[in-house]
Amino acid sequence: MTVGNLGPSDVVTASPESTLGEITELLDSENVGAIVLTEDESPAGIVTDRDAALAIHQHDDVADISVQEVMSEDPATLREDEEAMEISRAIKENNVRRFPVVDENGSLTGIVTLDDLVATIGEQLDNVADTIESQSPEYTP
Repeated sequence: MTVGNLGPSDVVTASPESTLGEITELLDSENVGAIVLTEDESPAGIVTDRDAALAIHQHDDVADISVQEVMSEDPATLREDEEAMEISRAIKENNVRRFPVVDENGSLTGIVTLDDLVATIGEQLDNVADTIESQSPEYTP
């Protein structure tokens, strides 16, 4: 299974010129934990609900500050044709939980998260458990 087959392809995006207030409204209305900031259809940054929460202690009026002050610039991405297990390597290497997914041209095609990896592993373990149970009728977990 490839990275492009995991996670949603309908990514919530915004402009890097947005205010943090606009971003938090999107986080709330779209019920997501991150917004990918794009320029020319490519990821230029990412801002998470955690980034927004931490900004409260750093700024007096967080709603009006530029999202550029709190976003992670040039986010780590994964190519849509990479194997799903690459998410694990990328999490360790980059110490982040979310990755914009891009095509061979660097254009945004989706987003994958730690949660997507865990769900995929869970599905695979279910398949293994089914095989064990079918081959060992006496076995009960």
